[in-house]
Amino acid sequence: MKTVLSIQSHVAYGYVGNRAAVFPLQRLGCDVIAVNTVQFSNHTGYGSWKGDVFTPAHVEQVLEGVGERGALDSCDAVLSGYMGDAAMGTVILSAVARVKTARPDALYCCDPVMGDVGRGFFVRPGIPEFMRDHAVPAADVVTPNQFELEYLTGCPVTSLAEALAATAALRSRGPKLVMVTSLTRAEAPEGRIEMLVDGDEGAFLVGTPRLPLDPPPNGAGDAVAALFLAHYLKTRSAAAALEGAAAAINAVFQETRRAGTRELQLIAAQDLMAAPSVRFPVERVR
Repeated sequence: MKTVLSIQSHVAYGYVGNRAAVFPLQRLGCDVIAVNTVQFSNHTGYGSWKGDVFTPAHVEQVLEGVGERGALDSCDAVLSGYMGDAAMGTVILSAVARVKTARPDALYCCDPVMGDVGRGFFVRPGIPEFMRDHAVPAADVVTPNQFELEYLTGCPVTSLAEALAATAALRSRGPKLVMVTSLTRAEAPEGRIEMLVDGDEGAFLVGTPRLPLDPPPNGAGDAVAALFLAHYLKTRSAAAALEGAAAAINAVFQETRRAGTRELQLIAAQDLMAAPSVRFPVERVR
């Protein structure tokens, strides 16, 4: 069994951040040490919420207590997402360094949560720069969406060729694997949304149906990053992890559409998330 330290946001209602990542990781057989960077009533996509962003000192204390139990020394991976504050990044990278000191083969998977196509940036000032200049270079795996990939590389992404150029540029800065959690390109078949992974074994593309979800659910990127990491820890194959993550998130989206809700239906879709009945072909593109 693999152990993942997941440092992300937390909401009481709904599924984003750790609420969108922890259960998928657990359902796919990982033990999870969840450390929350914020506690909100609900995700910010609703326009209003209650709660607090935790201070870096608070999160550092929680991690210190976990470390005193010896738990950080057994982690196979660290997953980070929404930070809440740029100063939180230093605490997260310190935790990554501690885990890697005990386990040099442990992975750091950075989900560089900053913004999205159509919304722009939705994080506090300083976070995008920290992601670009510090978190991404320290990561083994990064899981940006299309907007975040463009920001991190300064490259436009409107075609597969541009996407591959951008993932190659990002990999040149340190990460071994770049997994783009959502890709829309002009030459793609209509009604399809794609994910792309680029690593040492090659680059691979997978497409799933673009479902009419209105409003689109928040937290999908958080869930996809967790699903990809869980499959990658199990298989050590980027292509296999991409296939598994695509099938699982499609099952979640299908259940979310049936429920008619903007919240990801992770619990209702849990069996299909773990053993999808529908899979999608993965195409080597480099």
